[in-house]
Amino acid sequence: MRIVIATNGSRGDTEPYAALGQGLRRRGHEVRLVASKSYEALAGVAGIDFFPLDVDMPERLGGGEGQRWLSDGGGTRASVRGFRKFVTPMAEQFMTATAHACADADAIVFSHLGANAYHVAEARGVPACTAEYLPRHPTGAYPSHLVPGGRSLGRLGNRLSHTAAQQTMWRTRRPAVNEWRTTELGLAPLPWFAGQARSFARDRMPRLCGYSSTVVPRPPDWPRYAQITGYWFLDAPGREPAPELARFVGEGPPPVYVGFGSMVPPDPEATAATIREALARAGVRGVLLADPERIESTPELLVVREAPHDWLFPRTAAVVHHGGAGTTAAALRAGVPNVVVPFFVDQPFWGSRVAALGAGPDPVPFPELSVPRLADAVARAVGDGGMAERAAGVGERIRAEDGVAVACEYLERWLGGGPPVPGRRRRFTFGV
Repeated sequence: MRIVIATNGSRGDTEPYAALGQGLRRRGHEVRLVASKSYEALAGVAGIDFFPLDVDMPERLGGGEGQRWLSDGGGTRASVRGFRKFVTPMAEQFMTATAHACADADAIVFSHLGANAYHVAEARGVPACTAEYLPRHPTGAYPSHLVPGGRSLGRLGNRLSHTAAQQTMWRTRRPAVNEWRTTELGLAPLPWFAGQARSFARDRMPRLCGYSSTVVPRPPDWPRYAQITGYWFLDAPGREPAPELARFVGEGPPPVYVGFGSMVPPDPEATAATIREALARAGVRGVLLADPERIESTPELLVVREAPHDWLFPRTAAVVHHGGAGTTAAALRAGVPNVVVPFFVDQPFWGSRVAALGAGPDPVPFPELSVPRLADAVARAVGDGGMAERAAGVGERIRAEDGVAVACEYLERWLGGGPPVPGRRRRFTFGV
C-alpha cells in the first residue's frame, strides 16, 4: 500500500509518526510523512518519503505569538486561545498542501494536528485512520486533558468534558474547513456541533493510540476501534553522543538532565540561572539542553545543543523535562524518575500521570518555576528510593512493549478488511 502519514507541529508531534512510518516501510509499504520542513531528517532516519510543510516550527515557537502561547500556562482558556491564534492559522495554511501530499495515497493516517488529511481521504474515497499520542477519545474514566488540574468530574462530567473540548476546538476551525470542503474538495459542509468528531464517531473511525497502557490504562467504555498500542519509538541505531557529553557523563556520578524540547522560555538566560542554582542546591551535576553560545558550561553543568535521549536518559539520576508526549515516553522508558515542568496543552496531563505512577514528584508548572521548588523536586527525585524503584518498574514494562509493531498489525488488519470510505454509513472494523 502507498500510505501517507500526516501531522504537524513540533518534533514531539512528528517523531512518533516517523517511527510508525518506519515500521510500515519495513513491512513492505510505501510511506510518505507530511510534516514541518524542520523535521525532514526524521524521515531520512526512518527511510521514508517526505513532504515538507513550509513552516519552521522551532522558529515559530520562538517568535512573538509562540512565546505568548508558551507563557500563557496550561489552562483551558490559554490552550484554546493558543490554538486559535497559533495552530489554526497554520493548519489552514496547509490545507492545499495536504491535498497534494495525499493525491496518490491508497490509505491515510493522520494525527489530530494533521486532521486536514481526513477530508482529503473523504474526497478521494480512500480509507483513513486517526493516530494519536494523547488519549482524546471520549470516556467517563477521566476528563479531557484541557480540564484544569485533571480532576475527575464524575463519569458523566468526564465524558461531557471531552465533548466540550472537541466542540471548542471545532469552533476555531469550522469556517475555514467547511469553506475548503465545499470550494476545493467538493464535499458537503460539516455541522456546527462537533462536526469533525461526529463524523469520526459515526463512521467508527479507527483510532490508534501511541502510548503505553502502563501509563494511561485503556478505559473500559472505549469501543473496540480505539486501541492503545504502546509507544512509537524511532529506531535509529548509531545515534552516539558528542565526545564532550560522553566524557562528562563518565567522569562523575549520574547527572540530572534538564531540557524543555521545543519549548522556548521567554528569558533563556534567567531560566538557565534558576536551573543552575537549583541543581547546585540539590547537590547534583547537570546536563542542560540550551544554546552553548548563550549559556556557559561549568564543571558541574554541561550545556549541550542536542543529546540522544535513548543514550543519555538511562545514564541519568533523573530527567527534568516539559512533559511533551515524546520526551515523557523516552524518560519513562529509561526507568529513571521524571520531574515534569509543564508549559501548556497536554503537558500538565503527562505530568500528572508521571506523579500518579509514582515515577516522579508533583509537576512544577513553568510559570511557577523557582530555585526552591525545582531544587526540592530534584532532591526528592534523586533521593527517594521508592520513587526510583517505581520508575524502574515502569521503564521495564514499557521496554517490553513494541508499540510500532502492534500499530502496524492493526493497520494491516484494517486495510486487509476492505474498510469503507469516510463519510459513509458503513462502519470501520479492526476485526478484533
